[in-house]
Amino acid sequence: MSVSGLVSAVVVGVVAGALGRRVVPGPHSVPLWVALTVGVVAALIGSTAARLAGVTAQGFGFLEFLLQIGVAGVGVVLVVVTTGRATSETPEP
Repeated sequence: MSVSGLVSAVVVGVVAGALGRRVVPGPHSVPLWVALTVGVVAALIGSTAARLAGVTAQGFGFLEFLLQIGVAGVGVVLVVVTTGRATSETPEP
């Protein structure tokens, strides 16, 4: 993985993590740092998948960038949706 691929994966992951929490409506039980971490890891997975598929280029690769965005977006939304909702009600004893 090139340096530009690594940097773009981190930037894409942070942006996807921040926006991913905003896309899903309602209150969330996922802290922001978890969404950001999942975004960065998913973007790195997308970059690795692009490298394995042979779509990386020297320097900045547009297809690699699109794959990072897609994998990071899906990963963050899945984590936010599947971790449950924060509720304002207290459970009955």
